[in-house]
Amino acid sequence: MRKLLIIGALIMSSFSYGQGFKAGINVGIPTGDVSDFYNLQVGADVAYMFEVADRLSIGPMIGYMNFFPEESDFIDNGQFLPVAAAGRYGLTDSFFLGADLGYGIGITDGLDGGFYYRPQVGYDFGLVGLITSYSGVSVDGGSWSSINLGVEFGL
Repeated sequence: MRKLLIIGALIMSSFSYGQGFKAGINVGIPTGDVSDFYNLQVGADVAYMFEVADRLSIGPMIGYMNFFPEESDFIDNGQFLPVAAAGRYGLTDSFFLGADLGYGIGITDGLDGGFYYRPQVGYDFGLVGLITSYSGVSVDGGSWSSINLGVEFGL
């Protein structure tokens, strides 16, 4: 039993800010101009993080963002495929700051892509982290943005 506890503790601690895959899901409330027509944003992402210094990890990230319209009969969903560089810095053993910066590819017909950004603050519980973030894609004439709450899993 003692060996199982030690192995479990080692596995859980190995995911904190370290190297490896991370996958997350989030739900958000659209902000700005898009909030007039869209009332929900759901997203998912996968990243591979490389530990480059004590408490600092960076790596590539790819995701999916879907903005759901208030009235689906008249407006299509707004969908993006963000491709970005992800960074995380551990303030403590559990709290961290992060940012994803890159390009959000417009998937919906007629929707252009643009600069993708996602600052975030999170709390790492080991295998699972809780994240609050503000994400957006800047396009001509405005941005598609939302305030989000999500979970992240170490794989």
